[in-house]
Amino acid sequence: MTEGASPAFLTTREVADLLRVKERKVYDLAAAGEIPCRRVTGKLLFPRAEIDAWLAGNTGGGPAPRSLPANIVAGSHDPLLDWAIRESGSGLATFFDGSLDGLARMQKGEAAIAGLHVFEAARGDWNLDHVQQALGSAPVVMVEWAKRQQGLLLAEGLAGTVKTVADLAGHRIVRRQASAGAGLLLDHLIAEAGVAGKVDFATELARTETEAAAAVAAGHAEAAPGLAAMARQFGLGFLPTVEERFDLVVDRHAWFEPPFQRLLTFCGSSAFTAKAAELGGYDLSGHGRVVWNAP
Repeated sequence: MTEGASPAFLTTREVADLLRVKERKVYDLAAAGEIPCRRVTGKLLFPRAEIDAWLAGNTGGGPAPRSLPANIVAGSHDPLLDWAIRESGSGLATFFDGSLDGLARMQKGEAAIAGLHVFEAARGDWNLDHVQQALGSAPVVMVEWAKRQQGLLLAEGLAGTVKTVADLAGHRIVRRQASAGAGLLLDHLIAEAGVAGKVDFATELARTETEAAAAVAAGHAEAAPGLAAMARQFGLGFLPTVEERFDLVVDRHAWFEPPFQRLLTFCGSSAFTAKAAELGGYDLSGHGRVVWNAP
């Protein structure tokens, strides 16, 4: 670059000075996808030529900013997440009705965050294909919340009898709703074990991890898909099936807002780590790792 020439890329501070706004406003514009930017090694850079074109196109006020999503955590129920949202004083509301429901609510702007654990058999991995299909190039980031021990919650009489998924044949099981990751996984495991059609499903659905465990504990069914943490809490038998990855999909604008920031700060505390150990079945070694950042 010759002396005196304008830099090809501007920093956040330089863009803020150019726009005569605070740097926080620039971060908000970038998170909402409303200003041209690039993320390089975790740092935001702004192409000067694209910024000039963006400014020229916004001299008349520009397009109306996109509406911000509701300040709600939707998707799959996770006991540790549910507890942390309340204990942190985050101010986030919750509406847990299954992984796929959470993605649908994010599509419609009805939620800013969704938890999910959808097994993708073709890849032998979790969540990414469903997120990309549902949200496309929407300004979201997917981060790992935790790895969890998923399995079968078993009534006392089955604890020593059911040693594989195939042993569920002839027994009454609580079914999860169609949008739940745990239900989708159980359907896959039952088909893989060759006992599809041989399992007796209870009429009533369990819509959360707590409801599934409570149904077995109350004798409404002999087994249910669920977490090791819930088996410990309700004193149930447990047959591990897979270690799953539970991710959070977060709208980029919501990431920088106080409610989610309060939750993030709390998750760095010793109280959070201690609660995960108390619940059991959680691996936090990848907590906060960015799994996917929408382009």
